[in-house]
Amino acid sequence: MQYVLIIDRHKQPLMPCHPARARELLNNGKAAVYRRYPFTLIMTEREGGDTQPVEVKIDPGSRTSGIAVVVEGQRGRRVVWGGEILHRGLIIRNALDSRRETRHHRRARKTGYRPARFLNRRRTEEWLTPSLKSRVDNILTWVARLREFCVVTALAQEVVQFDTQALQNPEISGVEYQKGTLFGYEVRQYLLDKWERKCAYCGKTDVPLEIEHIIPRSRDGSDRVSNLTLACHGCNQRKGSQTAAEFGHLRLQAQAAKSFKDVAAVNSTNSALYKRLSATGLPVLCGTGGRTKFNRTMQSYPKAHWIDAACVGASGARVYVCWSHAPLIIKAAGRGSRQMCRMDKFGFPRTSAKAAKRVKGFQTGDMVRAIITSGTKIGTYLGRVAVRTSGKFNIATSSGMIQSVNHRYCTLVQHVDGYAYQTSKKGEQAFTSHSS
Repeated sequence: MQYVLIIDRHKQPLMPCHPARARELLNNGKAAVYRRYPFTLIMTEREGGDTQPVEVKIDPGSRTSGIAVVVEGQRGRRVVWGGEILHRGLIIRNALDSRRETRHHRRARKTGYRPARFLNRRRTEEWLTPSLKSRVDNILTWVARLREFCVVTALAQEVVQFDTQALQNPEISGVEYQKGTLFGYEVRQYLLDKWERKCAYCGKTDVPLEIEHIIPRSRDGSDRVSNLTLACHGCNQRKGSQTAAEFGHLRLQAQAAKSFKDVAAVNSTNSALYKRLSATGLPVLCGTGGRTKFNRTMQSYPKAHWIDAACVGASGARVYVCWSHAPLIIKAAGRGSRQMCRMDKFGFPRTSAKAAKRVKGFQTGDMVRAIITSGTKIGTYLGRVAVRTSGKFNIATSSGMIQSVNHRYCTLVQHVDGYAYQTSKKGEQAFTSHSS
């Protein structure tokens, strides 16, 4: 189970406590809820207290990163808080692609919308694309947040560099690294030799052949040579936007090389994350991915991002993870769009400019509690609010959407912070399935 984070009445961090102790403090009026995610109490009277070494450990990933808070006490190292951060790098990339397409079409029609800029802008050495930078920023945000509520004395990060050529060809060595797949070939000639100058789908020869994607571009397929094949015009047209497997050719699908986008993302962000963590002034301990897997396997823990984070480095060789621990799932959701108005399919405005962002003291995405004492909607509701200028809001609860709730019934629980939260129950399930 997750421990509860605590700060004193001057908002200085104290040691996390067991949930039973937290309930006792709340029932006796010695503490109050300060923040819901991560769940944090603030003491009403106490100032300071004894502390133990606390280490924040990170397992960075392309789509999901694990983070764990490990306390070293008399009984050894113990995970007291764990979470998994779901990144939105792919969403950011798709949004940038969409914006670029819109600008491109408007320039082509000469509608006077922002001319193309020359490539005369300088970038710093640490520059990352927005989709990669968001991954680093998400981790740094939660490290800073945990430092605010815990007495963190050290950080630990899994640092790994993947050799993408060795992943494709384990036998590669020496000068072969300098020779790509097309060494001595052109793309078309390479494909003609590889597919024996015949259609990969119907086997026809002596017909005009076209280069075809095994996984279509519209399905996020790449232009890697391993994803290209030859097809006659008829097969190419019939296949359309299907994958080779959907078209009835599983063997071709198996020949399409695995995408290395996630591997490239981890390689690109690891060094940047390490530099940013080192800038905090805390010691940053590093461990390889192999060491993490070894530590997790030797302790018979199931595979999970937050458990991998707990097992990072030398300090992860002996760390206790409770079987009933349910990590906090943290989904990066952004803070809304900066687009002033929506556009139609031709790229022209179809809505008016944005209205006020905050209405009656509330903002869309805030977590509120609404207590309705009369009418058809009588009851207590907890969820995210969508504000309206009329003062009647919609509240998205776990049981559904409650519409047209007057703002007078709403009480703020937590401001929107760019993340959506969910308490996972898969911790206990993972241990159960792993042991069976």
